[in-house]
Amino acid sequence: MKYLIIKFGGSIFEDLPKSFYDEVVQLHHSDDWQPIIVHGGGPLITEYLRKLNIETTFFDGMRKTTSEVLDVVEMVLSGIVNKKIVRLLNSYGGRAVGISGIDGDLLQSTRTTNNKLGLVGNVQNVNTGLLKNLIEEKYIPVISPIGIDETGARLNINGDMAAAAIAKHLGGALCFVSNIPGIYVNKNGRSTVLNVLTKIEAYRFIKTGDIKQGMVPKVQAALDALRFQVSDVVILSGVEKGNLTSFCSGKQVGTRIVLKEACS
Repeated sequence: MKYLIIKFGGSIFEDLPKSFYDEVVQLHHSDDWQPIIVHGGGPLITEYLRKLNIETTFFDGMRKTTSEVLDVVEMVLSGIVNKKIVRLLNSYGGRAVGISGIDGDLLQSTRTTNNKLGLVGNVQNVNTGLLKNLIEEKYIPVISPIGIDETGARLNINGDMAAAAIAKHLGGALCFVSNIPGIYVNKNGRSTVLNVLTKIEAYRFIKTGDIKQGMVPKVQAALDALRFQVSDVVILSGVEKGNLTSFCSGKQVGTRIVLKEACS
């Protein structure tokens, strides 16, 4: 059995069709793959911050997390979004359980050195024993990316980085689910979806701006994960039926990220 860490953000959450959850449950019931879901919820967080008249500022595309903002982040991620995903998976025949990175010291983190970002952290260790116990009991873990430091303080964790950290510590494959079929770049004046993206190409396309905004942390997290025991990393569309199962069966789908070109 291989672990499949599936990450999707709040921007696609509402667009995921029934077929996506069916595929997750299908993989869970197979003997080959064990899905683990890590989710975001950025748009809904922004909506609730606006409703509550809490000011939000961004630095380099990342939200500054004050204690007041973190209360809302935790409420939305660990409460509203997490439990809705659990309900959906269970309604489609799965057996999901929702937890945050705080539960059981799952995502053991340290605060980022960028003080401008506030209560934002980086994952240093993952309590894989907790995940393995849940999996042994036939659950699908659904994880909200809130970390905890050695003092017991909460930290806001980028969902892509949290998924990569879990993949690094568990092994298996890492799948970033989006609403586009893969990574688009400009080739010969045309926008093209890449089948494969190497480390060298990734840095070049980030520099040229072909890879930008929310795709940058996904690619950076993917490259970081591949340096450890993660077997495969892919960015694919979750709105197209069959993509998850196609990837798990070894078919070409989305954009596969690798450290270097295969030797011919």
